[in-house]
Amino acid sequence: MVFLPETYAAGVPYALFAEARATRPVCWIEESAVGAWPAGPGFWAVFRHADVKHVLRTPEVFSSHLGATQIRDPDTPGDLEFVRAMMLNQDPPDHSRTRRVVAAAFTPRAVRELQAVIEARARTLVEGVAPRGEADFVELAADLPVWTLAHVMGVPESDRGLLFDWASRVIGYQDAEYAASSTADAAGLSPMGRAALAHRPRSLTRPDGRPMNPRSREALADMFAYAHALAERPRPGTVMAHLREGGLSREEFENMFFLFAVAGNETLRNGIPGGLLTLLDHPESHELLLARPELTDSAVEEMLRFWPPVIDFRRTATREVELGGQRIRRGDKVVVYHASANRDEAVFNDPDRFDITRSLGDHVSFGHGPHFCLGAHLARLQMRAMLRGALTRLPGLRRAGEPVRLMSNFQNGLKHLPVSWETDR
Repeated sequence: MVFLPETYAAGVPYALFAEARATRPVCWIEESAVGAWPAGPGFWAVFRHADVKHVLRTPEVFSSHLGATQIRDPDTPGDLEFVRAMMLNQDPPDHSRTRRVVAAAFTPRAVRELQAVIEARARTLVEGVAPRGEADFVELAADLPVWTLAHVMGVPESDRGLLFDWASRVIGYQDAEYAASSTADAAGLSPMGRAALAHRPRSLTRPDGRPMNPRSREALADMFAYAHALAERPRPGTVMAHLREGGLSREEFENMFFLFAVAGNETLRNGIPGGLLTLLDHPESHELLLARPELTDSAVEEMLRFWPPVIDFRRTATREVELGGQRIRRGDKVVVYHASANRDEAVFNDPDRFDITRSLGDHVSFGHGPHFCLGAHLARLQMRAMLRGALTRLPGLRRAGEPVRLMSNFQNGLKHLPVSWETDR
């Protein structure tokens, strides 16, 4: 159950995680076949907060580079070699070098300067739907991270739909609705956007019937073609300008674009609707936040703890080591469960209670150690902006139907969240 994507389509199995923390804090999980995806060798699952943090802060023992950071192994040695060039899949000192390139674009001053435009965009989005009295909040909220990414990367407004589709195809490949996402209007794209579409694979199934790895260069040929075209004439001051000047190899550049276009998108597509759903399902907290908007910062942190956008991440043991009473062999996969660590009774008092007055806790929703999310501050800014906009402009905000979850054993996402509110009509 811990591995199967179908489990998470029904909800994160927090009761199972709690049992594991108490009885099997590090345990072996079989990696069965999922649809057309073949079975894997299995992995060690890590459930306790202390062990999760230990794994994340010791890359010399638990490597991001050896096997990359997804549970499922890359299909071929070539696929593995390619994704190893991504900052997410590097260990120090290579990781430190590429991280400095990205950090140059996300200084505290640069993020502060983004605050006003992000808050204005959030207000515009909410104002646009306010007269309707109802909306799919996932669709509404998804626009803000895509718009923000386009803004900081210098992507023309006409091409924002491409960022949405690329993230859907990569993150939602286990979910049929997302795997074939193609919402971008080809006729409305920029010339480089239309040129990039010509590189998109006609099929994500190989001639032998095996599925194509959605994170491979082959599957994302259109995205990488677009990345190189955009880099030829980057807008000054944008992330693309920093990447072009950062001395990255071709593979590192392509994977850095991948990281921004996908990781900078999907976490907020999960976190913003998931946070709102949590608030709506706890009316006492909803009412308290309306009465005390100064609690917004702590509410966002509690939402991140309670609804972590990412369920798990993988590492690979570089040597034989003991963890949680288990002997882990060199080369074994080790998967840390952020969603379990965020409900650890040893760290959080009454962890299954949603409490927006809780002191800012030690949640691991943005990771820990050398790979702590560089965009965490920007993500929090967007969550606050969207939350404030929805609560102040959509009175009586409430569920208008059942939410639909994403089928994924990696992303804790919603595909649909129907909501309604009172209007002036």
